[in-house]
Amino acid sequence: MKWLFAKKRRSGHTADMAIEDKTFRTPGQLIQALLEDRGWSQRALSIVLDMDETAVNRVCADKRPVDAKLALALEDVFGVAAERFLELQRSFDLAQARIVTQPDPSRANRAQLYGDLPITEMIRRGWISAKDIRDPNVATELMRFFGVNRLEDIEILPHAAKKTAVNTPATPAQMAWLWRVKQIASEMLVGPYSAQGVKAAIGKLKLLTASAEEVRKVPRIMAECGIRYVLVESLASAKIDGVCFWLNDDAPVVGMTLRHDRIDNFWFVLRHELEHVQRGHGRGAGAMLDAELEGERAGTGPNVDDDERVANEAAAAFCVPPEMMKAFVARKAPFFAERDLVGFARVLKVHPGIVAGQLQHITGRYDRFRDHLVKIRAIVAPNAFRDGWGDVAPVEG
Repeated sequence: MKWLFAKKRRSGHTADMAIEDKTFRTPGQLIQALLEDRGWSQRALSIVLDMDETAVNRVCADKRPVDAKLALALEDVFGVAAERFLELQRSFDLAQARIVTQPDPSRANRAQLYGDLPITEMIRRGWISAKDIRDPNVATELMRFFGVNRLEDIEILPHAAKKTAVNTPATPAQMAWLWRVKQIASEMLVGPYSAQGVKAAIGKLKLLTASAEEVRKVPRIMAECGIRYVLVESLASAKIDGVCFWLNDDAPVVGMTLRHDRIDNFWFVLRHELEHVQRGHGRGAGAMLDAELEGERAGTGPNVDDDERVANEAAAAFCVPPEMMKAFVARKAPFFAERDLVGFARVLKVHPGIVAGQLQHITGRYDRFRDHLVKIRAIVAPNAFRDGWGDVAPVEG
């Protein structure tokens, strides 16, 4: 941008246009050019400005900065906008700083770690040991938590080597949650894994869906078929429902948050993750991280990824067979009486809350039959490996 010279100086003549067209790197260079244009000495300028001559010499030599007050005085004397002197001073100061300041690549890393990771919440949850985010131990604790020797290798940083790829882009909070699930799962002892065992387990789980109290058996059935089943409360900003990943080819892990503490959501998310296990999704290719598994994301539309679509289809069929739900809706729509919902659930041998959840999803009426959506976290959590809701999983660092 070219700074304009004032049309008229108070001394009575206009600044030389030749000077206006020149490029100056420092305010001292501009002032010296203006003096030469007028045939003035620095002593003369000191008299005009009512400044010590030594001070003027230092300004012209760029050894003393031009502040706002001096810039306004120079504007009065030379008819050059004060902004031009200040802009040259700012550019000169920045250039000087770049020369003497050593680049600090770790500063950008710290900005992303301390800005994006929910460190305060991780401290509160007992995932890292520190008094607060200003504690000097935070950096060491983050390296311990993520299993690295350098801050720059923590996986939320874009240039870090990815050890835990995910099927969709994950936020730092989601990656932190995923690492907590991995920590807990790595220390669990479960039965041998087999594809046949998982298929049999799904059949056993189906028999539990008639009663909310039966969900207490889920962790044991999962462990018997070789699946490490972990409950970790979601971090506030993560909005995760579940995940499926593999510690190795024979060690599948299913993690859940119970973010929506409802019987229908519990069975849908669990069966969704089990379908990922059955199909080997994520084995050697990254974690199947399911966030906000609701609405369109829980459906089978064209915007849903193929792996997620088949998992959604399996979960919906497990809860309520789609052809039976379709027939029920065709018979009863647009008015659904509670006795009809309960009777239909009895025919399906599932809890009425499971039918209610599916019906809400189909009709978009989430205000209906809410009394049937019973809470199950307090039932399943005591028998599961869990972290959160006031508990901290005792895992080795």
